Amino acid sequence: MNIGGDPGRDDGLPPIDIEIPDDARELERDVQAYHRELRAQRWRRRTHRLALPLTRDGLVLPLLAGCLALTLLAGTLLTVFSSTQMTAPSLGKPGHQLPDAIVLVGGTEAPLSSLNGSVLALVPPQCRCGHLRQLALEAARAGVELYIVGTHGVQVTGLTHRTGLGASHAVEDTEGALGSTYRPATLTAVLVKANGSVAKIVRDRGQGFALAGAMSTLLPSTTKGSPRPSGTSVASVVASPAGT
Repeated sequence: MNIGGDPGRDDGLPPIDIEIPDDARELERDVQAYHRELRAQRWRRRTHRLALPLTRDGLVLPLLAGCLALTLLAGTLLTVFSSTQMTAPSLGKPGHQLPDAIVLVGGTEAPLSSLNGSVLALVPPQCRCGHLRQLALEAARAGVELYIVGTHGVQVTGLTHRTGLGASHAVEDTEGALGSTYRPATLTAVLVKANGSVAKIVRDRGQGFALAGAMSTLLPSTTKGSPRPSGTSVASVVASPAGT
């Protein structure tokens, strides 16, 4: 800058007035503002470097895909566990159909539906079954078949003989359908209508059974009082050994 105002090296540039303070402390605010701007620029550069892998071809798509996969997996597991925990209890109620399963009736495979119109005596492990004979007597008087079903691997052939029933009335719950649906903790009577729907579920609470009236409604009116060919008469039940 030519102090005298004459053209010099800065000829052609606009005039600039420069003020030089007498005390350098007067520039402190400008210095602080300058350092703040530098820090802001460094922060923006760091943020940009960190965010760069998450954009475009970075980690956004893999992260979204992973979250979606986890969501689908959690939904599937929740559905499976919910159906497993709720299906059996919901079926084990009066008015529902018997489970669709295969059982061994007298050692022969047969669909569970073949036992429609009968009484199923479910025997759990370590069952004393003190009122089983009474249940068999009530079924015989009502003209309804009684099948003794061993749940959770229980063998019931001996019980059928001691109760006065034949081996054809011993049922093995091979698929565990009855045990998992009705979960018998004691001797449990399941009364099944001719159409396969469950009319009544009664568990032995230590006072025996009184189901003669309910049993008489299981079969159509034309078959009441007429036992099936393989049925057991009242006399055979009464004559069976005591202690069942």
